[in-house]
Amino acid sequence: MSGVGLITECGVVSGRKRSGIRATRPGRGARESGPARTAGAAVGGEVATRDGTVELGKSGLEVTSIGIGAWSWGDTSGYWGYGKEYGREAGLEAYKALMDAGITFIDTAEVYGFGNSEKFLGEFAKEASSTPVIATKFAPYPWRLSAESVPIALKASLKRLQVDSIGLYMIHWPGFFWNAFFNDAYVEGLAKCVDEGLTKAVGVSNFNNERVRSAHKALAARGVPLASNQVQYSLLYRNPETNGVLEACRELGVTLVAYCPLAQGLLTGKYTETNLPTGPRANAITADRVRQVQPLLKLMKEIGDAHGGKTQSQVAINWTMCKGVLPIPGAKNASQVQEIVGCLGWRLTDDEVSALDVISAKLPPAGGAPFENW
Repeated sequence: MSGVGLITECGVVSGRKRSGIRATRPGRGARESGPARTAGAAVGGEVATRDGTVELGKSGLEVTSIGIGAWSWGDTSGYWGYGKEYGREAGLEAYKALMDAGITFIDTAEVYGFGNSEKFLGEFAKEASSTPVIATKFAPYPWRLSAESVPIALKASLKRLQVDSIGLYMIHWPGFFWNAFFNDAYVEGLAKCVDEGLTKAVGVSNFNNERVRSAHKALAARGVPLASNQVQYSLLYRNPETNGVLEACRELGVTLVAYCPLAQGLLTGKYTETNLPTGPRANAITADRVRQVQPLLKLMKEIGDAHGGKTQSQVAINWTMCKGVLPIPGAKNASQVQEIVGCLGWRLTDDEVSALDVISAKLPPAGGAPFENW
């Protein structure tokens, strides 16, 4: 399979109000067969099944067409309010809700909660007697200076996750300063992880156009496909469309996985000038910023209403799926999981996608990760 995300159909016929295609829960039942159609609104190339499983790049790894980011599970940085607004039990209930919904692709990292996210995910899977498709990430810390440091780090993650192998292992961000000299070694380390049977597929995260192409070439020389590049992408951060990242993924057959598809909550519509997030996110989601995005949120509500009462969050995530990428919104509790489940089984029309494109392009973009420019 080829194309950016190989994910889902979008709005089908321009101007239609509904797709007329029934929902199928991810992970349940057989995968649809036959050629996939490419909607006019999609930025990517080929698209695949509607809300079934999809292949990450050309890796052979099948995952659900939407995943979940587990950054918030056990996060001790204060960023998401863990320990104050929610705790471990909320994460467990979110996990169980995901399994019930058939959304089995879960993204974590060794840096999330200083290992807590991986630890909790491993515990949740055991407690729920389930087997998710796990993606986790290698952090290029200053003391990691060789290819061998990659499988060593993965083995530590596997211990926290209580599994022998995982679905996807990624480099979380490119090394910089002193570590910039070891980026090629880290990519070699990914191939070692595949060779040792520690992971089914490998990918990268926060890699720019040139780095994606370089990693793809180096892995191909080892007979290992580059499965994915995980970057920020949302209605309020569309840089991958213009900086060459989306184009490189499409050309190379690498899946673009979109983190922060809700712009860290700003696209949910729940924040107002008098109801703002606390903690570090308060620096980005201010009263002025909430005012700025009102035209977009208004349009999103109108579109959601036209689809039978879909929420602004569901419209925002559905937009990313219509762009041919695989979104991984975060979920701290079961109710947020149910909100995400509501993204499945329907698609925006081409005209709706275009209208959202026009409005969002007029707004100041969200801040991007500095790694993308390294």
